[in-house]
Amino acid sequence: MGEAEQRGTRSRGGGGAARRAARSGIAIETARFIERNIPDFELLSAEALAIIEENAERVLEEIGVNFVENPAALDRWRAAGADVQGERVRLPRGLARQLCATAPRRFTQHARNPERNVEIGGRSLVLAPVYGPPFVRDLDGGRRYATIEDFRRFVRLGQMSKWLHHSGGTVCEPTDVAVNKRHLDMLLAHMTLSDKPFMGSVTEPSRARDSVEMCEILFGREFVAQNAVMTSLININSPLTFDATMMGALEVYAAANQACIVSPFIVGGAMAPVSVAGTLTQVLAEVLAGVAYSQLIRPGAPVIFGAFVTSIDMNSGAPTFGTPEASQILFGAGQLARRLGLPFRSGGGLCGSKLPDAQAAYETANTLNAALLAGVNFMLHACGWLEGGLVASVEKFVMDADQLGALHKMAQGVAMDPQAQAMDALAEIGPGGHFLGCAHTQAHFKEAFWRSDLLDYKPFETWDEEGARDTVSLAADRAKALLAQYQPPPLDEGVREALEAHVTRRKQEMPDAFV
Repeated sequence: MGEAEQRGTRSRGGGGAARRAARSGIAIETARFIERNIPDFELLSAEALAIIEENAERVLEEIGVNFVENPAALDRWRAAGADVQGERVRLPRGLARQLCATAPRRFTQHARNPERNVEIGGRSLVLAPVYGPPFVRDLDGGRRYATIEDFRRFVRLGQMSKWLHHSGGTVCEPTDVAVNKRHLDMLLAHMTLSDKPFMGSVTEPSRARDSVEMCEILFGREFVAQNAVMTSLININSPLTFDATMMGALEVYAAANQACIVSPFIVGGAMAPVSVAGTLTQVLAEVLAGVAYSQLIRPGAPVIFGAFVTSIDMNSGAPTFGTPEASQILFGAGQLARRLGLPFRSGGGLCGSKLPDAQAAYETANTLNAALLAGVNFMLHACGWLEGGLVASVEKFVMDADQLGALHKMAQGVAMDPQAQAMDALAEIGPGGHFLGCAHTQAHFKEAFWRSDLLDYKPFETWDEEGARDTVSLAADRAKALLAQYQPPPLDEGVREALEAHVTRRKQEMPDAFV
């Protein structure tokens, strides 16, 4: 172990170094995570929620869930009082809910720059970028397989995006790096190119352990042992199946007191019933079992109620996004999560479009607004998602990241203080005047209205003279401008060297594998 690994101090990830560099570098403004001052949309009645909860308990007790290729998990369930037959686990009524009670309602995920810490749960909303696409798209290169340099570009864009609170995880899948090693390069990029919070690797338990070890270098071992510094995505193999890979990663993170999103991955009509109520029943049953298992590993480990649910086009078989049914499931899942007392993950800038076009905009807007109203606490895929999640788009990343500012504004609610009531302005102008020059307008015009940093508000003549550019062209130019302004956030050189040495050593310890 190197000297930097042994020091174990919190400040070396950012802190004072970050503040010193901020005085001499380009100022990068990042908005604080959202705290909602608007009510959640309650779609389902208390009676409907009680029916879904009862049906979920029946699913766990009578049908059960499978924990496959994981004898240790079966032993844990057996010791907890579950009925285990083969790989099928049936949970006595109330057992899962009892175990879930130890999970925290709200927790802090720490960033290496403490000013970027986020609160997950309660009335908060944390926005994170797209996760998992194997392809990227931009105006210059078209659609192609993602590389590690593409990945680094997205991390830099995320760092420069004002309304994005989180650096995310697998923002795209760098296919030019061996499967068993690319997580090391991705983590190194998040840790060195951004000072926002990030996600760990879940594609194999040993990669989760690598994630924890690298965080111990970045934050210090004692700090990691006592604080959540990662939030990682654990997808359930719906319907009702928990595979050894994802559960192995969950076991690593829960034991290390790191946060996990326990999330069914459901395409309604294919991996769940076609009805909203049936899908919500399955979602709740799967989440109850997954969260309960995390608490068997370590009571009190932070965990998030996840719901990634979309419907299917019955003609083509392709998943659809931004549909009314998906929003109804999102609203209902939020209500169930709040009743269970857990933070909630769902939503994002989801769309099925192949291009960042009108279809993408409609579907994305539908999902973003539904997620805001549904009480989502952690929104993965908030920017950059294209083609049903197969593509991370540079232009759509910038377009979505800009629109996240509208969510911040909407979540503030309506102010009713004396200045907001504007009685002085009404008295000053009276009948027949205009408010452009009044004292109230002069005092508040700068912050009165949210304004896009991307969309065009110019007169036609000016727009035409400047090339009649559409939104995608504007987004491409803005992405290039942001990347040109990018400066890496300060990081202690000893920590950087220790991280790079760790990555080099781990890569040398194993041959390349591409499956």
